[in-house]
Amino acid sequence: MGKMDIGNRKDVSLLVHRFYEKVRKDPEIGGFFNSTIMDWPGHMEKLTDFWETNLLFVQKYKGNPIKVHAELDKKVGHKIENYHFGIWLRHWMETLDAHFEGPNAEKAKQRARNISVRMFMAIFEERKPLANN
Repeated sequence: MGKMDIGNRKDVSLLVHRFYEKVRKDPEIGGFFNSTIMDWPGHMEKLTDFWETNLLFVQKYKGNPIKVHAELDKKVGHKIENYHFGIWLRHWMETLDAHFEGPNAEKAKQRARNISVRMFMAIFEERKPLANN
């Protein structure tokens, strides 16, 4: 029997939890998360809300992830690079492939690609004034 698609909050929660287990252990990007997120259970709930909203159209997430990541980049001394988003995406794709298959899993891959580009561009735009000083 093949893998199931992402169909409900429980599936989204599994995806988010398995993904962040990988991310937190990653030697190149784990530090960004481990040094700034103090309430992991609360953060996991918020991320589950975000992805449930994005994949299953359940209106739960409230927030501005683009702004949050631009602020995070500032906090870590402008060290977040496109390369780091590549690592993030690789972990996301591997986690999806390990647990799910189907239209929502593919949508989760495409949305993550789009989100990573938008986040990096927001970080880049936030840094522009630095270059003008």
